[in-house]
Amino acid sequence: MTAPFVPSSTSPRGASGDGRDRPDRPDDPAGRIACEHADRCGGCPVIGLPYAEQLSVKRGRVVQAIARYAPLELIYTEAVVPAQPIVGYRTRAKLIVSSGARVGLFAKGGGHQVVDLPECRVLAPALARVAGTLRQLVAGAEASGGALAPYDPAGGGGLRAVDLREVKDDEASRVLVTFVVQRERAVDLALFRAAASDLMRTETSVVGVAINFHEGDAPQILGAETLLLAGVAQSRDRLGASVHLATFGSFVQAHRGQAARVHSLLTEGLGLGPRGALNPRRMRVLDLYGGSGAIALGLAAAGAYVRSIESFAPAAAQARAAAAAQGFDMEVECGDVTTALRACVTERERFDSVVVNPPRRGVGPQAREWMARLEPQIIAYVSCDPETLARDLDHLARLGYAATALRPIDMIPLTDEVETVALLRRAGVPAPRVLHEEPEILIVDKGPHEPTTPQGEYAGSLLARVRRLAGAESAVALQRLDVGTSGLVTFARRPELVARWERVLSSEATRKIYIAGARGIAPHKGTITRDLREDGKLHEARTRYRRLAIASGHSVLRVVPEQGRLHQIRRHLAAIGHPVIGDDRYGHPLTNRYFEEKNGLDRTFLHCVRLELDHPDTGARLVVESPVPGDLRAVLERTSGPATLRFLEHKNALGSSSTSHLPSGADEAQDSGSALDDRTSQPGQHPELFGDAGDDSDPTLHEP
Repeated sequence: MTAPFVPSSTSPRGASGDGRDRPDRPDDPAGRIACEHADRCGGCPVIGLPYAEQLSVKRGRVVQAIARYAPLELIYTEAVVPAQPIVGYRTRAKLIVSSGARVGLFAKGGGHQVVDLPECRVLAPALARVAGTLRQLVAGAEASGGALAPYDPAGGGGLRAVDLREVKDDEASRVLVTFVVQRERAVDLALFRAAASDLMRTETSVVGVAINFHEGDAPQILGAETLLLAGVAQSRDRLGASVHLATFGSFVQAHRGQAARVHSLLTEGLGLGPRGALNPRRMRVLDLYGGSGAIALGLAAAGAYVRSIESFAPAAAQARAAAAAQGFDMEVECGDVTTALRACVTERERFDSVVVNPPRRGVGPQAREWMARLEPQIIAYVSCDPETLARDLDHLARLGYAATALRPIDMIPLTDEVETVALLRRAGVPAPRVLHEEPEILIVDKGPHEPTTPQGEYAGSLLARVRRLAGAESAVALQRLDVGTSGLVTFARRPELVARWERVLSSEATRKIYIAGARGIAPHKGTITRDLREDGKLHEARTRYRRLAIASGHSVLRVVPEQGRLHQIRRHLAAIGHPVIGDDRYGHPLTNRYFEEKNGLDRTFLHCVRLELDHPDTGARLVVESPVPGDLRAVLERTSGPATLRFLEHKNALGSSSTSHLPSGADEAQDSGSALDDRTSQPGQHPELFGDAGDDSDPTLHEP
């Protein structure tokens, strides 16, 4: 393990106070950095902490994310690999341009106030110089109405931002510059070409300038179209043992030295040696989300055969050209990751290792499924988001791949962001967690992305895992949850017990209680009575719900379906205009996409949290709960902070790994104080548990 890094020497910032005399050193022995913009700029949120504390914060994020998942409890999070330097390191910067020749980032606290950032402490020196020159050119254009005048919604200039990228193939730094311009303001490209030429004459380190067209009010800085204005379209950029081709807008890790460390960890973790070393069988590596090939080229340089998959055609072309120029044994395929994995499995291709370096939203559930079906010996996962990493590790564990340790890396010093490398090896498909068992039945916890019973497109099922348990070799599912739904599922140990327990589960005394995340603010409580069609026939269906909390403008509901019709909860909530978030069949596509991109939700927000039934032998009330899983807890925390999660936990609304046996009749006689208690037979007996202001009416939707 690597010990926390604490710089041992101070570095004066220079007579001018701009830090350029020693831009790569901290300002005191504890690693604190002084910055004149820190009180207003949100770019470096932990800049005031000593560097050792910053590393602790980053490790804490990884530990907290993993701790949400019981199957991951044995994974050890190592010390964070420290960065050197922690200032003057950023190899890429997307800077907003605003009136007054401000070139910087948005201010803390939201809104669109731009903080001008001369002498930014984290920009690589070459980028800092170019940013200073651009600031002068923008000031001149704003005064004269030139091409680089800042964007003004009321009219006038069109420059919204600049995207700066440092490239190195030797000791000298060169810079690629992209002008991000509002499309309708980019009328005369000749003016922008002239501005690009002026910049290149003034700053000789700039080797290429392009224009990117920003569309409308899109939240993303960069649009889809980029055109070269002057200079080169791409430039060689060395990272460790290989060279890739950098171009305008292409992804690059923020810290060159730390990116090289990631490549070294992968090379060592996969067991690769130096190129040309004795290797009786060349390792075959599949590289997913390959970008312009930085990781793939490094693995090829170490002697592996690599096939890289990248969906963005220009990036794939750059990777292909760089591999050919260096004579590497490497193929590059432009396409969707899931489609490529499915093809590999279908064609029975074999790879020793798979490397994934996904965007912040993580690896998609279908890609995880096909990746496991490919059966590599090692899956190397490079993550920039601890929450989606933990979510994916939880699913991969059920698919038979497990990690024992995580290596966090400080890729972006002075922020709370953290990169993490995980090496997963084949460990076998685990048995499910049993929450209640007796001689005739088992009640187990189903994870998301797993069918209850076998389905063709999935390699395994919950039933297959249950049959691995002692005494359950002939088990039969008594109920089914949708693939994307998690929670309690009951199994009969033997087929001859099915009829008896199906009568119990279909009894009016049996209750299945769900936690659902629903779009928008639903009424405080309600009953939905709407017949649902199955097999060409209409069937009676009734669903009751109560709003437990509001999280960032959406509802957390307790839902009780009185029947078990196909997709009953999902169809009923959609019918009243509050579909389950993440429901790709009945839900709201834009809301689903937002929750996946911003909050890592890659399935329906629906969990069977509680089962209540009268035991057919003893007459006692059997109550079994399943705690809301880590991915849904993470969504709640990311949308509304820890307060909503604490409120729901205080009300015992998120379930626990518990089983209760209550005497017959206790259901009506006493209340556990849980928000999951469902007492419809005596509606006035129990006090209100919920603190949000809502409509206390009981809206009922009747529809044939």
